Amino acid sequence: MRVAMIGTGYVGLVSGACFADFGHEVVCVDKDPSKIERLERGEIPIFEPGLDDLVAANVRSGRLSFALDGAAAIRAADAVFIAVGTPSRRGDGHADLSYVHAAAEEIAGLIEGFTVVVTKSTVPVGTGDEIERIIRQRRPDADFAVVSNPEFLREGAAIEDFKRPDRVVVGTDDERARAVMRELYRPLNLNETPILFTGRRTSELIKYAANAFLAMKITFINEMADLCEAVGADVQEVARGIGLDKRIGAKFLHAGPGYGGSCFPKDTLALVRTASDAGAPVRLIETTVRINDARKKAMAGKVAAALGGELKGKTVALLGLTFKPNTDDMRDAPSLDVAPALIAMGATVQAFDPEGMQEAARLLDGVVFKDGPYEAVEGADVVVILTEWNQFRALDLDRVKLLMRGPVMVDLRNVYRPDDMRARGFHYVSVGRA
Repeated sequence: MRVAMIGTGYVGLVSGACFADFGHEVVCVDKDPSKIERLERGEIPIFEPGLDDLVAANVRSGRLSFALDGAAAIRAADAVFIAVGTPSRRGDGHADLSYVHAAAEEIAGLIEGFTVVVTKSTVPVGTGDEIERIIRQRRPDADFAVVSNPEFLREGAAIEDFKRPDRVVVGTDDERARAVMRELYRPLNLNETPILFTGRRTSELIKYAANAFLAMKITFINEMADLCEAVGADVQEVARGIGLDKRIGAKFLHAGPGYGGSCFPKDTLALVRTASDAGAPVRLIETTVRINDARKKAMAGKVAAALGGELKGKTVALLGLTFKPNTDDMRDAPSLDVAPALIAMGATVQAFDPEGMQEAARLLDGVVFKDGPYEAVEGADVVVILTEWNQFRALDLDRVKLLMRGPVMVDLRNVYRPDDMRARGFHYVSVGRA
């Protein structure tokens, strides 16, 4: 099938490359000339394991191409995907749909023959109705159907998630659109992937509900971690004990400094606003948002406590800046709260991240960026593990200890074992463990 993908950000580029790998003919369209130029040179503007090879292979095969002007691709397409950004709107927390509406306006003037317009962007309930209204108003004669097809991609594992998903959700009541969507995802039949066809508004809400529930699981185990520290229990064993219950499950029960990234912060906030406007407030999610924001801000205090409560004149080494490993994404990362708070308390902060340094340098003032983990810990009074990159899981701890001024580690991801760290002579502080 012929696919036009509007937007070459994280969702659009991964989805476009994977659809091309399924055998479809895909054109990824973007208004940013520099991004299209980079893609045509074979440069990938985001870090996602395996994406560079996937894109290169499908460009060589002729199934994947890039365009600044999407007119030809949209006219020829069986399905046009809207995969543009929907950031939180300043002031009220609602999703900013200006890019979605602009894409709908562009699509309206170009579609020919029956075309399925698919919303891949994460959008509030009712957005599909508005997209349909925009296109219908501009082109009363157009033959089209608007479909919701939310993405459930984890950064760092996005290709695997697209090709072997737990489920595919498709929101439409149009039988012709259902047939197109079945054909697009037909390669997943081999894995017997469930495809859930539902109403468009239901599909839009499924995405927000899923992310809100996962954010709530993270926040729950973080609160249990605080309780564990107070009563002398081990949060990792608590998580394992409850996670073995199939009704609960083990995923997203890892205590840490709070969730961040491109999805959970903005999607929980957007759901709160949507629910409030609808007169059906979601109190659990409202509380989740407040607790998570407070937790990220409180982590600098945990670091200060490890040094007796005083950070003035101290040097703090931060290992990891991105919100999770295997991505260069800095959006709402805990480091954006932790680093400025440490500096405000009088500390010198030196940091290293395997992939996020360029973006971090743009967002964090006053941080000294280093070329590697050992350069970052040199002369430090305390080392803080903020992101659990694999290379931080097997540090030469004897070397770390020699390089530091004092052997103090605050492990906000519980990478190491407390007994092992004490045996090596470290004053070791973790999350939810004695």
